[in-house]
Amino acid sequence: MQIDIIGDIHGCFNEFKELTIKLGYSWKNDIPIHPQNRILGFVGDLTDRGPNSLKVIEVVWQLVINKKQAYYAPGNHCNKLYRYFLGNKVQIAHGLETTVAEYEALNKSDRHSIRQKFMNLYETAPLYLSLDQNQLIIAHAGIKEELIGKDNKRVKDFVLYGDITGEKHPDGTPVRRDWAKNYRGMNCIVYGHTPVKEPRIIHNTYNIDTGAVFGGKLTALRYPEMELVSVPSTMPYIEEKFKQFD
Repeated sequence: MQIDIIGDIHGCFNEFKELTIKLGYSWKNDIPIHPQNRILGFVGDLTDRGPNSLKVIEVVWQLVINKKQAYYAPGNHCNKLYRYFLGNKVQIAHGLETTVAEYEALNKSDRHSIRQKFMNLYETAPLYLSLDQNQLIIAHAGIKEELIGKDNKRVKDFVLYGDITGEKHPDGTPVRRDWAKNYRGMNCIVYGHTPVKEPRIIHNTYNIDTGAVFGGKLTALRYPEMELVSVPSTMPYIEEKFKQFD
């Protein structure tokens, strides 16, 4: 299979469009289609913090659900937006407020439409993607080797939030173990969730969240070529949002 996997978009629609064009996709009928039938994959966190979350939802829904020409694994921000759309009590903070503001600015029928599309996208998505005869795994925050093939609460927590310890940093963000450092599996794991200045490649794992929404860049991994392609972000640069690894 030939797939271009895109890191956390977080509402950065212009960067998303620019990256797909750089990858050779043509935007006919307002969605990216590749002339050689390559398809797109998404590691989740489509929305929040960036300026155009709803446009990203619309395009990804069209590709995944309507055209069946892309794959999507949900992220923690996707999960929170889904719970918001369900009517659950969620904290409208940490980026969700930007998506909610966009949503509330719509008229009633457009609100209904985008809500239904996103819920449809989320409800039909697997916890993580296992593609190319299990050689390629796409999971938002990654996955441990022993969890591949399983589908339970522990797997859901891991793929959405990473290898969390239950502790919190002073800024309120969860403490996470560096699972990729100890990964020794044969499956290639592509993930995001933790913003890094450059894609982090270690032990057959690829972190491609290069912090587009924090002024870094939006990155794609071309599979099976394993070629990285990026475009710079137009968002303000926030140094402290990027994780440094030993």
